[in-house]
Amino acid sequence: MKLYNTLTKKKEEFLPIEEGKVKMYVCGPTVYNYIHIGNARPMICFDTVRRYFEYKGYEVNYVSNFTDVDDKIINKAIEEGIPASDVAEKYIRECKKDMADLNIKPATKNPKATEEISGMLDMIQTLIQKGYAYEKSGTVYFRTRKFEHYGKLSKKNLDELEAGKRIAVEEQKEDAMDFVLWKPKKEGEPYWESPWGNGRPGWHIECSVMSKKYLGDTIDIHAGGEDLIFPHHENEIAQSEAANGAEFAHYWLHNAFLNINNKKMSKSLGNFFTVREIGEKYDLQVLRFFMLSAHYRSPLNFSEDLMESSKNGLERIVTAYQRLQDILKRAEGELRAEEQEKADKIQDYVQKFQEAMEDDFNTADAIAAIFELVKFMNVELTEESSNALAQCFEKNMKALAEVLGIILQQQEEILDAEIEDLIQERQEARKSKDFARADEIRDVLLEKGIVLKDTREGVQWKRV
Repeated sequence: MKLYNTLTKKKEEFLPIEEGKVKMYVCGPTVYNYIHIGNARPMICFDTVRRYFEYKGYEVNYVSNFTDVDDKIINKAIEEGIPASDVAEKYIRECKKDMADLNIKPATKNPKATEEISGMLDMIQTLIQKGYAYEKSGTVYFRTRKFEHYGKLSKKNLDELEAGKRIAVEEQKEDAMDFVLWKPKKEGEPYWESPWGNGRPGWHIECSVMSKKYLGDTIDIHAGGEDLIFPHHENEIAQSEAANGAEFAHYWLHNAFLNINNKKMSKSLGNFFTVREIGEKYDLQVLRFFMLSAHYRSPLNFSEDLMESSKNGLERIVTAYQRLQDILKRAEGELRAEEQEKADKIQDYVQKFQEAMEDDFNTADAIAAIFELVKFMNVELTEESSNALAQCFEKNMKALAEVLGIILQQQEEILDAEIEDLIQERQEARKSKDFARADEIRDVLLEKGIVLKDTREGVQWKRV
């Protein structure tokens, strides 16, 4: 399996620290509002990475945090006149709901920053003792230049950064490039006691502490959006490796940006969409399928046309699976000699899928392999096929769809009695060749949002 490692800028063979196990940390959201579709991309992409590892038999310890203390959360709390903790708890619940609707598997652990303060204090004290950090007027800073390898992930040069004045200078800092580990409290803000006075942690320290606590000093994979490479992930590396004296992560995976109609998503441009808003128009399975239609390292453009295309593509797969289920209900018998070649051919498409995923999780090519399998199945699986062949198709379709988090089995909807009676009446009208009445009932059902489709396997319906 090959992974593109941001640290080395090349694809590398994946070699886990411990055989058969993967320790993976993914930076989670700051919970001050509903998650937007930009937040959803890394969640979906790295959930799929996790799913593929599990498909290959790995035991995955998947940790993803919630930043539940932050300036944005505090500002939201002031705006709403409620405690910051209430804001965070509300949007953690809403985030988990959206993630479930996107079929994102629950993390092994979702630590919250506010519940890990003691670990942050310990790591900051260790950094001070080792000379990597210092305190000034209640603020603790990390001595960036003391960490010899600073910039190894982002490939940024400290002198060039300082010359470019990209970092705001604070008078009490020893160096303009030093970053905050602990900040003193301000009036009306949440705070915790510390050896340097009451205050709260800087943003970067929380992930270093959570990763260490739940995964160990060195982990296999650290992942997140490419906007986190600098300064967040660069600072994580510096403070973790300085404190622990060990390499922080062997592989760094980063997904590319999501644009809206070829422009950066922005509230000021009016092209800012939450997952909840998209869910009002589309099943969120469509959003997941759309996100996986491109390689995770490729920029992805969100538009209505592309969402419609994803909706149609997903429907092709789900419809084929429904037809497969109808055939399975009636098919009988073991695999026949003339079907062996078809059964073998199924494995060719499975192999294509695996090759795509093993090449840095190329979900676009993996989806293409599923489409090829669906096309083959639609042609080769008939009412005369054996049950064994149908089961072979089902087993493999389900396994590949599970990796991508695609739900093939539509939830069973319960029609009210009136609609059930109308469908039954239409069936009887067709049998007695009263086609005028049958058409009239079809129109009545359409007005109720029920579309009927007559197939060889019987009447199928769906809500619109």
